[in-house]
Amino acid sequence: MSSQLSGKKALVTGGTRGIGYAIAERLMKDGATVTVTGTKPGGAGPESSEYRAVDFSDTAATEAFAVSIKNDDFDILVNNAGINKIAPFAEIDTADFERIQRVNVLAPMVLCRAVLSGMQQKGWGRIVNISSIWGKISKEQRAPYSTSKFGIDGMTVALAAEVAGDGVLANSVAPGFIDTELTQRVLGPDGIAELTAKVPVGRLGQPEEIAAFISWLAGPENTYISGQNIAIDGGFTRV
Repeated sequence: MSSQLSGKKALVTGGTRGIGYAIAERLMKDGATVTVTGTKPGGAGPESSEYRAVDFSDTAATEAFAVSIKNDDFDILVNNAGINKIAPFAEIDTADFERIQRVNVLAPMVLCRAVLSGMQQKGWGRIVNISSIWGKISKEQRAPYSTSKFGIDGMTVALAAEVAGDGVLANSVAPGFIDTELTQRVLGPDGIAELTAKVPVGRLGQPEEIAAFISWLAGPENTYISGQNIAIDGGFTRV
């Protein structure tokens, strides 16, 4: 077990499965005390993590949660919770569009705002907002999701410009096609084979690969990376 994050407190949203679960697990492995969120009362993250239930599609619930964590003295915030709904542009439901922005952009902003003063007072903090390759490029039927992911990148850049001088480094990470239960279920073996043929590395990424980089980015060895949107995608967005 590494101790690079020993004594650090981290909040990981959407930490009950997939990439978020792997991030929480890695941060704990590296010595951090971790709180995760999920939408279900009675849910759970990795063993030894604290669990808090909150529905980020409910703005009032998000604001109440933000108030509740203001004095928790988090050193690290990873905004990982996110939702998506695919639809042709002409058929986008306004309510769905707004819900995606509430979860994927508004909630991260509110949580960043909640932890900032504590980080600034200490002169140290790390914020990692999970974007997506669809926040660097896009494709058909991804307008609501891409809007949110391009948006979180812009928010992160503006935040980084304000607080880097206070010792708070804020970055986005844009995962590519990652081997999660959801990916397996949605694409199936044929879809995955077709997809990996387009990825220069020739395979899906693993949640642990995303988590390892985020743990480094959120740790004391990162002293000069700020305001970036870093793709972890096997080279997909660069070819």
